[in-house]
Amino acid sequence: MSRSRYQFAEPDRPHFLTCTVVEWLPVFTRQEAVQILFDSWHYLQTNQGLQLYGFVVLENHLHVVAQTENLAVTWANFKSYTARRIIELLKAHHAEELLQRMRFARKAKRNDREHQFWQENSHPQVIEGETMLRQKLDYIHQNPVKRGYVDETEQWRWSSARNYGGRKGLVEVFTAW
Repeated sequence: MSRSRYQFAEPDRPHFLTCTVVEWLPVFTRQEAVQILFDSWHYLQTNQGLQLYGFVVLENHLHVVAQTENLAVTWANFKSYTARRIIELLKAHHAEELLQRMRFARKAKRNDREHQFWQENSHPQVIEGETMLRQKLDYIHQNPVKRGYVDETEQWRWSSARNYGGRKGLVEVFTAW
C-alpha cells in the first residue's frame, strides 16, 4: 500500500479541506473547469462513499467539508484526476500562459508530470463536533460574499449554500447531520 501525503487525524470523521491552484492561478473561471470538480465529486460519492457536507469553488481555490471511509485515498484520487483533466482542458483551450506557469511551478525533483496544478501541503482539519461543522460551513459559504462577488451566500452558484437554503444545488450534499 502506498503512503499518502494527506494526514487525517481521525479518518472516520468529517474534515475541512482546502485545495489551491499553484500560484493562485484563476482556473475556475470557466464552467467546464468547475464541472470537472463536480463530476469527480459525483463519481466519488457514487463509487467511494464520499459524503460532502459543504463546499465552495472560487476562481483559484476550493473549500470542502467531506468524509469517507478512506478520505486520504479518496482525496488523493480527487486531486490527481482533476489536475489531469483540467490540464487537458487548458491545453484544448490553448491557455498557454497558465500552462507555462504550471510547468514552472512543477518541482524540479518531480519527473512524473509536466505540470503542477494543485499546491502541495494540504492540511486537513478534523471537524470536532456540530459547532465546528457549522463554523466551517459558514466560513465556506461566506467566502464569495466576503470577496464581494455576491451579496448573499445562495447567489454563488458554485457553493453548497443553495442546498442549505432549501434550493437544489449543483452537487449533492449531506445536510441531515
